[in-house]
Amino acid sequence: MKNINKITKSEHIIETDQLTILGEYQKIDRTNLNKNYQSEKELEQELIKNLILQGYEKLEIHTQSQLYENLKLQIEKLNKIQFSEKEWARFINEYLDSPNDSVVNKANRIQENHIYDFKFDNDTIKNIKIIDKENLNNNHMQVINQIEQKGKAKNRYDVTILVNGLPLVHIELKQRGYSDKEAFNQIVRYKSESFDSEHSLYKYTQIFVISNGTYTKYFSNFFDNKRANFEFTIDWADQKNNIISDLEDFTKTFFEKRVVLAVLTRYTILTAEKRLLVMRPYQIAATEKILQKIRLSYNNKSWSKTEAGGYIWHTTGSGKTLTSFKTARLATELDFIDKVFFVVDRKDLDNQTVREYKKFQEDSVYGTKNTKELKKNIEKKDNKIIVTTIQKLNEFIKTNKNHEIFNKQCVLIFDECHRSQFGEAQNNIKKSFKKYYLFGFTGTPIFSANSRGFDTTESVFGKLLHSYIITHAIRDKKVLKFKIDYHNTVPYYKPHEENQESDRRKTIEREKMLIHENRIKEITKYILQIFPDKTIRNENIKSKSEHNAILAVQSIDAAKLYYNEFKRQQEFLDEDKKIKVTTIFSFAANEEKLAVGEIADEELETAKNISNTSKEFLVSVVEDFNSTFKTSYDLSDNGFQNFYNAVSEKTKNREIDLLIVVGMFLTGFDAPTLNTLFVDKQLSYHGLIQAFSRTNRINKINKPFGNIVCFRDLSNQTQEAIKLFGNEDSAKIIFEKDFLSYINGYFDENGKLINGYSQTVNELKTYFPNPADISGEEKEMHFISLINNLLRLNNKLKNYDEFKNYKGKLSDREMQDYKSTYIKIREKTLHERNQNFNRNDYSEIEFEIDLLKSEEINLDYIFRVSSSQKTVDDMKREMIRLIRSDIKTSKQEPLIEKMFSDYYNEIQTLFESSNNEVIKVKKIVEFFYDFVKLQKQNDINKLILNQKLKDQDTAYRFIANCINKGNVYREGTEINDLITGGRMSGNRAEKKQIIFTEIQKLVDLYNGI
Repeated sequence: MKNINKITKSEHIIETDQLTILGEYQKIDRTNLNKNYQSEKELEQELIKNLILQGYEKLEIHTQSQLYENLKLQIEKLNKIQFSEKEWARFINEYLDSPNDSVVNKANRIQENHIYDFKFDNDTIKNIKIIDKENLNNNHMQVINQIEQKGKAKNRYDVTILVNGLPLVHIELKQRGYSDKEAFNQIVRYKSESFDSEHSLYKYTQIFVISNGTYTKYFSNFFDNKRANFEFTIDWADQKNNIISDLEDFTKTFFEKRVVLAVLTRYTILTAEKRLLVMRPYQIAATEKILQKIRLSYNNKSWSKTEAGGYIWHTTGSGKTLTSFKTARLATELDFIDKVFFVVDRKDLDNQTVREYKKFQEDSVYGTKNTKELKKNIEKKDNKIIVTTIQKLNEFIKTNKNHEIFNKQCVLIFDECHRSQFGEAQNNIKKSFKKYYLFGFTGTPIFSANSRGFDTTESVFGKLLHSYIITHAIRDKKVLKFKIDYHNTVPYYKPHEENQESDRRKTIEREKMLIHENRIKEITKYILQIFPDKTIRNENIKSKSEHNAILAVQSIDAAKLYYNEFKRQQEFLDEDKKIKVTTIFSFAANEEKLAVGEIADEELETAKNISNTSKEFLVSVVEDFNSTFKTSYDLSDNGFQNFYNAVSEKTKNREIDLLIVVGMFLTGFDAPTLNTLFVDKQLSYHGLIQAFSRTNRINKINKPFGNIVCFRDLSNQTQEAIKLFGNEDSAKIIFEKDFLSYINGYFDENGKLINGYSQTVNELKTYFPNPADISGEEKEMHFISLINNLLRLNNKLKNYDEFKNYKGKLSDREMQDYKSTYIKIREKTLHERNQNFNRNDYSEIEFEIDLLKSEEINLDYIFRVSSSQKTVDDMKREMIRLIRSDIKTSKQEPLIEKMFSDYYNEIQTLFESSNNEVIKVKKIVEFFYDFVKLQKQNDINKLILNQKLKDQDTAYRFIANCINKGNVYREGTEINDLITGGRMSGNRAEKKQIIFTEIQKLVDLYNGI
């Protein structure tokens, strides 16, 4: 039997097994099928028709009450019971929609608590399930469209998939030719306006799908709009990573009933941090390949052989730990498997992994102290999963040679297997376990080309089961590209910075030159100089950097020198220009490596591995760390492990600006805030890819790529590495374009010519010399498209050193004036949309709001800049101009207007009597904050009186807290407790929504002041 599924050109699906992911997708040529143009309505009708052909029931319901009526019928049908009206009302109140229920609670019911013990009126208790996870065919699938729901606004939704009456999947469509991002933005809007309104069943939605016919993506419910990010949408694909984007093909595969139910019930995860994650196709494919291999090997009794296992090659940053975690969990469900071991390196047993496994099985995780607890957990009959480090597993094997576990059916899954595939531990595992299935996950396999003649990943773990390499991940926008700069700081040392094969004597001399005092001094100076630009620090508002960085150095001696030099040079810097620097190391630098490019492992037992002088230095580093962060770490037995954990957490939380390392944190460390790697170290092959990949995790939109700044010439090593882990054309995909491409224009991945910065600026100045005078829909749309491109280009170019002194760059004032008009048009668009104005083309404009937010200024900056004006009226005009150029402060224009009105005489006196600008600004800022404090109090009290809220003190605290947090709390009882009138009042929900809206206005006006 062929183990493959295909969509053929005849558009039939051939099913040969029960894998969720299609084996191979053959793209259908639709150019002659008259489908180049489809309206949104036609797209919707075709989608529904195809779903019906796939066995979905079309349901004609369009209101929330009808949705509840159908839900009752479906739950009764699923459970073969019948509710009385009173029982149904009680079931809703107790379980389905209990008072003050949250979206998270509802996700928890679908993912983990889908069965409820319900007591009927006759005192019988039955298990009522809302979804059947044991027999997927037992679930009933329905499709509805154009259902209407009211919250802050009245919305009409496109297409919804009901599973047993619950809206678990929702689809928003845009006609062909429009951006699929508009469909995403519409879902974000619906989330805030109606999806999550009181008693809404759409709180149960687990997965969203967006499509414009040509491009279709899916993503999990993000619960609140702060987590809404288009970058996290997912392409559906086959097992070979071919994207299935056309809506018709997506429907035939993803919406096959068995597939979508598997994604909902097996491959969607509610994390310990209460985030809903849906797995990507390659993650599902890898998981199923492993499970399939285990079953096949068990049936063939081929356990403990290399062919019984295999490895997964998923590039760094693609979510291997989530995939291996889910695989381990699902392997425990195989009835013939006794234990599943999830094996990690001790440094990778991070808090997030621990939380996830403890959530699944409280005592599944065991750390590093001794093997007694590990032995105890292994012997527990009800524990099918064991999470441990390879070091402790090896100790257990050596001290329990005849343990019964070695004769049991065991699955061993190694996370980041490139670090654990060699050596004593692996050999001991294979000798001891008699019925094992061994699997490894790696982003950088060991091949014969970089194995130094030792074992390869395949020889240790078995054949490659599934791959998803870096070029796939960059194509899918799951990780970022790299921008590499080779910087020779001091020309004298350039010959030594080039990679050279030489004898030991020359190598020693070369390494001495590379840590010469003058070279370290100049590189440190350069890093401090470019750090704000590389890590995106808005110096206008004196904020900390948006991102942080690692400096990778060759040796412990180099780490010491750099650390001390950063301390020395920062003594002379202003406080707001200083960065927080620390370092960590432990291993012996000359440890033999078993693979070319391997970054030597560093043990956490510091005293065993470093010299006394290095240990003394590390003690001083820890003391500096304690002084900076008000902590009390030391280098006692467990102290270094605790210090390591603290460094890890503070780097992830952006509390450390620059971390100096020799080998630690260059492999397996995942921190999306890191965007820059400074390299003064020899790197090659998998070590180079691993180190570079610390920077390419997706984070905020103002992180367009990972910055690599090399102080050694690694160009040849880089080319060799990407050929090994990609292909001949990988460089075009992996590396960012050069500076001039973004200035002069370039072709995108679809072959479309994108105007560069210079062309965009010239067109803006030609067509819109006075942006404030723009009028007319056609001109506004042209202007918006130009500013969108300018913002995208500027977001990339500000990471290029050459851009700082580029003569064709817009001045700050020009950019502010353009942004002011941009924000004004957006606000008008939002107003017209809320008023239901019919402007079809205009309503589909995509605004780059996230990019605007990444360039925010604040009121302190506005006061400081505008104070240089000669008169009060001039200052007011300048302040208004600056306020209008920022998406956040623009909402505070009325406060500035009123402040100048109320304090005009006082400010005029200041202008006449004071020549000291600092004092003048300070006094005006005091006027403003005194005014805002009083105005805010008045506005809160006015809202309380107008809405007749109960308990005025509690109401005041609640509203003030919403303003401080920047968010109106929808969950909880606070609003309900403040509303006058009984809980059964007919207009209570409407009243609650009015109060939400009014509080949100105050949040928009006062938050951040």
